[in-house]
Amino acid sequence: MAAEVIMPQMGESIAEGTITKWLKKVGDPVKRDEPIFEISTDKVDAEIPSPVAGTLVEIKVPEGQTVAINTVVALIGEAGEKPAAAAAPEAKVAAPPAPAPRVEAPAPAPVRPPEPAPRPASPPLPPPLAAPPAVSTGGTVESFEERVRERSSPLVRKIAQEHGINIREIEGTGIHSRVTKNDILSYIENRKVAAAQTVSAAPAPAAAATAPALPKPSPAEVPAPGRPALVTTDRDEVVAMTKIRKITAENMILSKRTSAHVATVFQVDYTAISRLREQNKDAFLAKNGVKLTYLPFIFRASIQALKEFPQVNASIDGDNIVYHKDVHLGMAVALDWGLIVPVIKNADEKSILGLARASQDLAERARTKRLKPEEIQGGTFTVTNPGVFGSLFGTPIIPQPQVAILGVGAIEKRPVVVTDESGNDALGIRTVGYLALSFDHRLIDGADADKFMASVKNTLEKGEFDLG
Repeated sequence: MAAEVIMPQMGESIAEGTITKWLKKVGDPVKRDEPIFEISTDKVDAEIPSPVAGTLVEIKVPEGQTVAINTVVALIGEAGEKPAAAAAPEAKVAAPPAPAPRVEAPAPAPVRPPEPAPRPASPPLPPPLAAPPAVSTGGTVESFEERVRERSSPLVRKIAQEHGINIREIEGTGIHSRVTKNDILSYIENRKVAAAQTVSAAPAPAAAATAPALPKPSPAEVPAPGRPALVTTDRDEVVAMTKIRKITAENMILSKRTSAHVATVFQVDYTAISRLREQNKDAFLAKNGVKLTYLPFIFRASIQALKEFPQVNASIDGDNIVYHKDVHLGMAVALDWGLIVPVIKNADEKSILGLARASQDLAERARTKRLKPEEIQGGTFTVTNPGVFGSLFGTPIIPQPQVAILGVGAIEKRPVVVTDESGNDALGIRTVGYLALSFDHRLIDGADADKFMASVKNTLEKGEFDLG
């Protein structure tokens, strides 16, 4: 009997996943734990291994399709088993053996409404099976899709409650029209713009009421309120956003709306660390199996400064400030298909060697899609390194719910003014680079941000590190 391959749940709050690529074709042999397809979720991109050894006899969900967790996406038969002959395509969603007929709402008059009563708490999200309709508290027939849409994620429901929004008013883009975080944020933004335009708009001419109705344009033809229409030509290429790109866009917009972003930039002299690296990098690699880069030193200096200035290693929760006792250090990793920020947990307990190993391991597994959901959550402070691409410095966007992020610029030799012990100035060649801190001014004042950066700078320029 063929074994079922299901869409896994990649985190507690994950309800669906998108199959981005099949790594095996129907008829290919597969080994147990060998990756057979790639998925993308709201938390992570990952390769999914085969639960058994055998032959891939059927692919039920094609590339690019989003399905709920626990959906059967493929079948694996015995080793050497040939795929079954092509049959009529199955329905994407199985129906119960004897489904109740769908009840249509009467056109002339609605069902007799019951006495007003509080709406009961929503039960957990049902599996993606056809279900009979239910009667809503208003007396009209409520479809299965409408009930699913109301049972969006806890974050979506919280946002809806805070803004007094009925989720049923929103056109969802998730599975079964489920309202996603992006859907509700776009709805709120568009509602604000539309309200402003309504106030400023002049009354429409009376003649407009007698004008013939024009065909309603499709959603793709209607520009978002407040934005000019996008004009494309046959020379343009239109490609749908990947899952990770959409998530990145949502998080960046959310952060800019949430935090009061301010940046400060310091120049750091890495000459002492450069000499330390040159003297030890070969022996360090031979002994430990990892390269000795500048990043572990920057991590170590940042961790020390975070202990001195706990408001930088904190979060804002409404009117409360959460000071994190442990340092969970996020490190941005650039991928060919986007950006991801794995987290070095309890980084304050690690040495230079431990930080070097952890950072290189997480970066490698991020690029090979082998990160676990918990490894990209829970960061308290983040370091990003655009300097590897030649950038002098940047002002990165703070990852929520953190309150600061450190950007590392290119580290290179430059002519600088140096002063000897006698106070004489001269031009010298030093290894230098810029560090830029983006911080949330709701919590961190400019003076504290600069003191934090001065501490990082001082630690790095001293170059007194134990490489053990």
